[in-house]
Amino acid sequence: MEETTILSLLPPALALLMIIVTRKVLPSLGVGIIVGALILNDWAFIPSSTLIWETFSGIFVSEGAINDWELFIILFLLILGIMASLISFSGGSRAFGDWALQRVKTRVGSQLITLIFGILVFIDDYFNSLTVGQVSRPLTDRHNVSRAKLAYIVDSAAAPICVLAPLSSWGAYIITIIDDILSDYSGIAYSGLQAFIYMLPMNFYALAAILFVFLVIVWKLDIGSMRKHEERAIVHQQLLDPTRKNVPGDHSQDLDTHHGSVSDLVIPIVALIISTISFMIFTGARAADNATLLTIFAETDVARSLVYGGLIGLGASVLLTLSKRPSPFQMLRATWNGIKSMLPAIYILILAWIIVTIIDQLRTGEYLAFLIDNGSFPTVFLPALLFVMAGLIAFSTGTSWGTFTILLPIAGEIASVLDLSMILPFLAAVLAGSILGDHCSPISDTTILSSTGAGSHHIDHVVTQLPYAILTAIGAFIGFLVLGMTGSTLAGLLVTLFIIVGIAFSLKSVITPLPEN
Repeated sequence: MEETTILSLLPPALALLMIIVTRKVLPSLGVGIIVGALILNDWAFIPSSTLIWETFSGIFVSEGAINDWELFIILFLLILGIMASLISFSGGSRAFGDWALQRVKTRVGSQLITLIFGILVFIDDYFNSLTVGQVSRPLTDRHNVSRAKLAYIVDSAAAPICVLAPLSSWGAYIITIIDDILSDYSGIAYSGLQAFIYMLPMNFYALAAILFVFLVIVWKLDIGSMRKHEERAIVHQQLLDPTRKNVPGDHSQDLDTHHGSVSDLVIPIVALIISTISFMIFTGARAADNATLLTIFAETDVARSLVYGGLIGLGASVLLTLSKRPSPFQMLRATWNGIKSMLPAIYILILAWIIVTIIDQLRTGEYLAFLIDNGSFPTVFLPALLFVMAGLIAFSTGTSWGTFTILLPIAGEIASVLDLSMILPFLAAVLAGSILGDHCSPISDTTILSSTGAGSHHIDHVVTQLPYAILTAIGAFIGFLVLGMTGSTLAGLLVTLFIIVGIAFSLKSVITPLPEN
């Protein structure tokens, strides 16, 4: 395949369609991988098989060197799985659930605390997705909140808050790209950081997503498949679909064989959070030429920091568990249970990395970007169009960061040709659309890790979150239309938020809220 064509859209579209129809993630991703490899090799079977194997092995070793990023992410998942299993085994999860149950009296309260925690952990989306889900699960489980609902809350805070925070791995990366783009145009007097701050109120989707999940919690707006999950959790106390097995991150076995305390959960989690953030600052400061808060987070080694912080958190959980004097067999069983709980997520993540690599070779993102860069569209419609195009690219490729890299320079180029004063709205539309695509894509890392952290089946998370993401996108799309037509950030933001509240209020008027318990 020498040039990009519409066929480059087939693998991601086929994978999503199969996921929705069959509700089986691994076979669906496998079909997408096979079709993508066949397209790249003009439908020749043997070269396609070779490509798939090389792509798989390339995840772990490339040019004779080990790929630290992928291996560290897998290792962190295993560490977190063991750590969570030991906390459960030592009685920490049950004790924390009992403690929280006395202080948080309602299902709504347990969900709001999860959302607030997700907003506070803005340092990195991987760290956010896994940590918030693990910490909140004992509380939401006690209030019979379905795991699908927990995954939606976690995911709706992770990427949106990270893309809004300048002092996060996302913010630092975006500021670096924007700074390079703006340096090409002499008519712009502000820096990448200033531009990022100016664009914060223009990121309509991220702001609307956080508002919408808050309204969904408070007004109990359970729609579509989410209502089935919530009703099952409330009526039958089944937090997961009982017909499904191998749920990533789930510790369904009864390992609470010891009388634990809240400290059995709090100490390892606090150790994990403090040490991970410390290592992120340390690795970033060591790699940065001029160590400032911004350059530190731009250069930080997230994967390595997660593993180092995870090992310290795991060490704390091991010591606390050993204080209960378990037998060697019990320790081994709890450890294996933690490893086993993370294997489904690792399988999904590996296949997602393979299909993302193949989609990158198909240049799917470049093809979609070419459609808008080569077209002739009125300037007033371009923010909304860039929002949609960024969403399609992020959805198809499964990566927000890849979408930033592809589309942000194109958005800057379009603005320089048509109207340089619109460069910030164009760039903001790309950022917002990238988060939309990230929320909808079943091959997105954040989507996979949010379901893992929450202990939800991945397909349940994808299907239940999709309607909320689409409704949020409607409000953001109209907001970008208003922004393009009026040039007013305030008008676009107010319209977006008004539509989101209007949609939520309309749903509230027609939906009968499920009971608290």
